[in-house]
Amino acid sequence: MERPAWAPPGIDISVPSVSRIYDYYLGGSHNFEVDRQAARRAMEFMPGLPKIMQANRAFMRRAVRYAVAGGVTQFLDIGSGIPTFGNVHEIAQAATPEARVVYVDHDPVAVAHSQAVLAGTGGTGVVAADLRKPRELLAAPEIGRVLDLSRPVALLLVAVLHFLEDADDPYAAVAELRESLAPGSLLILTHASFEGIPLTQEDAAGTVEVYRDIRNPLVMRSGEQIKGFFEGFDLVEPGLVAMPNWRPDGSDGSDEPQGGAADEDPYAFSGFAGVGRKA
Repeated sequence: MERPAWAPPGIDISVPSVSRIYDYYLGGSHNFEVDRQAARRAMEFMPGLPKIMQANRAFMRRAVRYAVAGGVTQFLDIGSGIPTFGNVHEIAQAATPEARVVYVDHDPVAVAHSQAVLAGTGGTGVVAADLRKPRELLAAPEIGRVLDLSRPVALLLVAVLHFLEDADDPYAAVAELRESLAPGSLLILTHASFEGIPLTQEDAAGTVEVYRDIRNPLVMRSGEQIKGFFEGFDLVEPGLVAMPNWRPDGSDGSDEPQGGAADEDPYAFSGFAGVGRKA
């Protein structure tokens, strides 16, 4: 297999990557055939996966605009993946030039691409770190250079916590990150769940097995389990809901028409999204 110029040296391009599979679902070009094969296998069980990812990104954009409208202009995006159009810094800096964003990922492809995309972009940074090691993550010099943690920060954990197994103690990781945040900070979160998927759980479980086969277990948690990640945060209206149901009417602080959630594909309602504010 020929290694393209954009692939960082040292990565095994014969092994599927969650970041590159996600890029494929979103119609990106930074993925290999091995990633596309894994994605197509997952879509055999859950054909609406691209629609789920699109709804996930749309929620993220609304939540970022909501944060800026509320005066939060700093963003820490953990598990940020490979940059695509409409990324956090583009949305935030379009709303205010004061916005500052740090992207964090442990995938070297995602990190390398973020660095390339952000070259020359002020108020941004990229960190190679693992959510499972929050103390090391927060100690990264780039975070201190770009963000002022004594002021409110919007912490984005979008489509990442479902890749942490219970043995990784994801609740403790989120709690440690929360303790580092100033009052008024936000938690912006999405998480996969069997709840809301327009399939039987038995059929949807086939997709979970595909991710397990590529050594990236996908943990489908219940709404109540996902709500547990918001401990120490006050959920803002409308609470923890399906992604299209989170402020779809322009109440995110933007002037853009958002469209109605009722118009969405049924797959878009798979899983949960929410925003919480630290008191």
